Amino acid sequence: MTSALNQWCGNMAKRPVLAVTLSVLWLILIGGIAYIWHLGSIGLVDETEPLFAEASRQMLVTGDWITPFFNGETRFDKPALIYWCQAIAYAAIGVNEWAVRLPSALAAIGLISLAFYTLVWQQAQEDRLLQLHHSNRRWLVAGLATAMIAFNPQMIVWGRIGVSDMLLTGCIASALLCFFLGYASNDPKFSSHRKSTRNKFSILSFFPSGWYLAFYILIGAAILTKGPVGIVLPGLIVCLFLFYLGNFIKVWQEAKPLGGLLIVAAIALPWYILVALQNGSNYIDSFFGYHNVERFTSVVNRHSAPWYFYFVVVLVGFAPYAVYLPAAMAKLNFWNLKYWRSQPRSQQLGLFALTWFLGVFGFFTIAVTKLPSYVLPLMPAAAILIALFWGDCMISSAKSQASESRNFSSPTSNSKASNSKTSIFWSGWFNVAFSSILAVVLYYIPQIIGEDPAAPDFRELLQQSGYNIIGSIIWLICAIALAVLLIRRTWRPLIAVNLVAFAAFFLLVLTPSLYLMDSQRQLPLRELSALAVQNQQPGEELMMVGFKKPTVVFYTQSPVNYIKQNRAAGEYIQKQKLQKEENQASQTQESSSDSILIITQPKKLPKMGLKASDYQDLGRKGAYQLIRVPLT
Repeated sequence: MTSALNQWCGNMAKRPVLAVTLSVLWLILIGGIAYIWHLGSIGLVDETEPLFAEASRQMLVTGDWITPFFNGETRFDKPALIYWCQAIAYAAIGVNEWAVRLPSALAAIGLISLAFYTLVWQQAQEDRLLQLHHSNRRWLVAGLATAMIAFNPQMIVWGRIGVSDMLLTGCIASALLCFFLGYASNDPKFSSHRKSTRNKFSILSFFPSGWYLAFYILIGAAILTKGPVGIVLPGLIVCLFLFYLGNFIKVWQEAKPLGGLLIVAAIALPWYILVALQNGSNYIDSFFGYHNVERFTSVVNRHSAPWYFYFVVVLVGFAPYAVYLPAAMAKLNFWNLKYWRSQPRSQQLGLFALTWFLGVFGFFTIAVTKLPSYVLPLMPAAAILIALFWGDCMISSAKSQASESRNFSSPTSNSKASNSKTSIFWSGWFNVAFSSILAVVLYYIPQIIGEDPAAPDFRELLQQSGYNIIGSIIWLICAIALAVLLIRRTWRPLIAVNLVAFAAFFLLVLTPSLYLMDSQRQLPLRELSALAVQNQQPGEELMMVGFKKPTVVFYTQSPVNYIKQNRAAGEYIQKQKLQKEENQASQTQESSSDSILIITQPKKLPKMGLKASDYQDLGRKGAYQLIRVPLT
């Protein structure tokens, strides 16, 4: 059956319509499952997602597309592109969770599609150089890479949530892929016969074209998504790659960076100029000072972590494939500079992906403020490294088998095949150990996780649901299957087993568990928000005491006064009562309501100095309560 499948896939190279059709179907399948399936079926998740969602809604409602606002205050955390995308989605499909998350999902799908194209093209060039006619390897390597990009914890999480991280990753990673395609397409060894269609003295000759043009456009979009990091990160990676290979000057001339930077500026600068003119130093100090310089040089919002933090993030965030990264990196022999400089540009993708991976990893390891999402842009590079490693192992194995079948022993091919098998063998056993540990952790996860005051019954419900048991069984079966394959020295299906296990875990365990968590943690807030909208009187203030849940602003579509301390909330209520009495005594005309709506937890009411007779109970949902406190 395997030989029949290989022959059928090999025929795809001779049938381009079939190849394109199956490629599109594959991308729709993995993109649909990973990022579209039940995308908006779960409510917004506190704390960050509703900040973006509400700021985007405010843009659509007010028509102010320059300055983002949340809860009546400017929000300068991120530039405007994510807000624009979400607001456009609102206009297209309505103000709902689907629209909030659609930009992230589309960015992820666009990225995996471009990665698929890049690898098919690159592998086709390698097949041509190796004279592997009608090889099925290009489709397998590209399909494997895109599946790993789509199905890993980091990409799944950020591709299904309405914040700016996936949009930034889509822009940066796609920009880097476009750069490589432009770089490889302009290889002097193969493109010297091409004649430029542009007049040498034309103004157009100053600007880049083709893939290089797309590279600069995406950098401009990245800057509009998250600021200077959108150009610093890809610029750092490209420069490191070119300086290492010693062809910086040549590529500089090809890529026309001066014209490219003008394109970047034309895309990114207008909004920055307008928002600075509209808000002055408040914007400059907040965005550039606090959210960029300070995040890199000091700890912001207590987001500190040890130096090895991102090693753990990559191991867990790119699970279960991360165990193959050391072998994939070592096989590149990146220290052999003479070898890499002698290779055609199309065959330098492995080195480029390694530079990409290490550039992102090193940059954010140096940064003082650390968050798991910061290294999201390296996940595509990690998938490409492992896919290329697997493709090279397939070539080495094929050459070794061919030599044996001809009774001809090639020391070089046999040595490479042996080294590849050894690397896969030990990485595979680490894979078995990792899957086994994951199975054990999932089995005991209800006892491991701490109690969440916002969802006090979640642990018990999770244990009753049996989702953790199902997850444990999935990864235990995965570990057993991997072990059997390793014992039988069958290498090719190892990654496929991981992919199937992760997909099953995502569909059968993770998604139902998220529904369970949503019902306990977020649904009560949505229900109380709806109840507040039904009961809120004209001019009546809505407060939240003891915690800040931005979802309430989004779902009530009205301002919320957040007061963290119970005592401060009690003092505020008394102050409002005194103000109301003074206004009545002086017969001052006022438009404010005679009461305040408060969302809080029942245990906090006595700490605010409120007795049962001081308020009206309007409803309880989960850990929260909605009350009305009369001011007269």
